[in-house]
Amino acid sequence: MLFAAGLGTRLKPLTNEKPKALIEVNGMTMLYLALRKLENAGISKTVVNVHHFSDLVIKEIRRFQSDQMQVVVSDESDQLLDTGGGLLKARPLFDLESPVLLYNVDIVTTASLKNFIEFHHSHKGIVSLMVKQRPTSRHLLFNEDMELAGWENLNTGEKIITKETSTLRPFGFQGIHIVEPRIFDLITESGKFPIMELYLRLARTHTFMGYQSQNDLWFDIGTTQKLETTRKTINQMSEHEKKQLL
Repeated sequence: MLFAAGLGTRLKPLTNEKPKALIEVNGMTMLYLALRKLENAGISKTVVNVHHFSDLVIKEIRRFQSDQMQVVVSDESDQLLDTGGGLLKARPLFDLESPVLLYNVDIVTTASLKNFIEFHHSHKGIVSLMVKQRPTSRHLLFNEDMELAGWENLNTGEKIITKETSTLRPFGFQGIHIVEPRIFDLITESGKFPIMELYLRLARTHTFMGYQSQNDLWFDIGTTQKLETTRKTINQMSEHEKKQLL
């Protein structure tokens, strides 16, 4: 599932006339970059949720040509549901025998999704989260076995511990995660809610694994400054590195 419904308020004025998903990096929209990345990972079907300028996103999806991957829309035009609510609304569109890879449309990375998928299958957690040691004010906290054990916000001092452990290792979340279909039976939330609140609730009784993205490049275009940094860095990358973005 590709989360593409956000308002992109921190990217204004760029998102006054188009959604964040249609912002371009290296001559390609974020939507196109993400869909090609998912397709090249061997994913056969992707659900894209839409809200802000949903008609423009749907037009771009229709222009996306692929013989290997079906792309379907989960329409949130009436109400933006956040990541947790968006996943729950899209439930009827998934094959409930298969895990679902979740991917934020505003990220660009050279990380291998195939390696991440293999990790998820081998560790058998209910959720796997791609993480990286990087500067951020909000951390996911893991124990020595890389099981999710909590979350903290360095700016507010807020901290949530889900597993008691002698060691807490902080990582930045990469906006890429995989959920097992049985998670839907554990969701008691409804309407609009963030998926991380769901994760922290379930991590007390279920296994959530962290997958370290160590040597990969990773960017998010959440602000105009981050967008420009991403564009400049990609322009300086080798052609081999650029291919790894897809």
